Amino acid sequence: MKRYESPAGWTVQAYKFALDPSDVQVAGLRRNTGAARFAFNHMLRRVSAVKAQRAAEASYGVAEADLTPWQGWSLPELRRTWNEIKTWVAPWWAECSKEAFNTGLANLSAALGNWHASRTGARKGRRMGWPRTKRKHGRRSARFTTGAIRVDPGYRHVVLPRLGRIRTHESTRKLARRVRAGTATILSATVTETAARWFCSFQVAVKRVVGRAAHTPKAGRIVGVDTGIKHLAVLSTGELVPNPAPFKAALKKLGKAQRRAARRIGPYDPASRRKRTASNRWQRAQDTVARLHATVAAVRADSWHQLTTRLAQQFTTVVVEDLHVAGMVRNRKLARALIDAAPATLRRHLGYKTGWYGSVLYVADRWYPSSKTCSGCQTVKPKLSLAERTFNCTTCGLSLHRDVNAARNLAGLVRHVDLELLGDAKTGRGAHVRPVRPAPAGGAAGREASRPVHPVNAARQRTAANRESRSLTER
Repeated sequence: MKRYESPAGWTVQAYKFALDPSDVQVAGLRRNTGAARFAFNHMLRRVSAVKAQRAAEASYGVAEADLTPWQGWSLPELRRTWNEIKTWVAPWWAECSKEAFNTGLANLSAALGNWHASRTGARKGRRMGWPRTKRKHGRRSARFTTGAIRVDPGYRHVVLPRLGRIRTHESTRKLARRVRAGTATILSATVTETAARWFCSFQVAVKRVVGRAAHTPKAGRIVGVDTGIKHLAVLSTGELVPNPAPFKAALKKLGKAQRRAARRIGPYDPASRRKRTASNRWQRAQDTVARLHATVAAVRADSWHQLTTRLAQQFTTVVVEDLHVAGMVRNRKLARALIDAAPATLRRHLGYKTGWYGSVLYVADRWYPSSKTCSGCQTVKPKLSLAERTFNCTTCGLSLHRDVNAARNLAGLVRHVDLELLGDAKTGRGAHVRPVRPAPAGGAAGREASRPVHPVNAARQRTAANRESRSLTER
């Protein structure tokens, strides 16, 4: 599916509301999300069967021109095939919105496209495998792009195709007023079920003035941000942002809830090694566990949103590190704490919020030894153990908190850069990012400049790479 490109002066963001549907509406939501899953699974099996058939025919020496016709996986081709066969494979299709089936087909097209791009080398990062069928009791989701999609003028209902008016737990006033004023346009609506509760997320194109007067950053202010475990973030100003560690705080309750769920009659009988019908008490126990996990995720997201919004509003330039979080969590002693802190969230949030508030985000080189470098005289220590929480420089005598020293080094990087000489940098899976860029729809938005050059030469960086990677895991 083609990605939406917002016009100049507009950006794309989401408005998410918790729903309070009736029993009849819950059945309709499950019916439509189930239709999306059915379309995904059926067409995936069809593509897999054709792929296996062609491979078998080719192994017997059948000519390429005589092989079974290939089942294309672009969205138009999948949709065309589905419309031809839906009467026979899904005679109940008229009970659901066509957008529900289109959700499954769009997801399948994207998954197969990612697999092919990864296989051919066009997609960087971790290798993508062949898509797998979706479980019946997995995450339920459906996306609506056409039809009646709006927020009710009474601020307490949303309207969705084939589902009608659904009450919300919270007011929709903020979005409704924007739509009425003409500064927002609803592009799509996605319904999901999380922790036994239904949500509706509106993708909205919003007219936003970058760097508006109410949130104009103070001129010339630069801040370096060093993430960690004990502290969620340490700023070059000396501020230590505490880490709420929501998972650690909820660990006792989670353990108790999971043990209670394990004692219930679940869908699998370990004695006979067969499936069975799960009891209602088991389902309620699972819902309790899911709600605890949802609370943990909400606390974590709220702490990061408060910090990143404040950074984007108060500073003109924010410098962060390019952390290899996937490699850091391989340390089994720190993995749980790292996942609980979610340090990669900092860069993702700042990626689009800096564009909203008129500031700029810089990403330091992954191999820059920010912890080992003295922020006073730029001397690099050959060794710095994880136990040393205070940085003591033997050259200039500076004694400073280890993470504050690292944050000051990050802030000092932009002072060694000629901004006019900055070129494009590569981030994510090979996508080019320019120094000044409006916030795109989805993904990492905002203005992210290329990684600044630092005074430490490359040879010294690589020499200290192993030690530096271990020190990064503790921060």
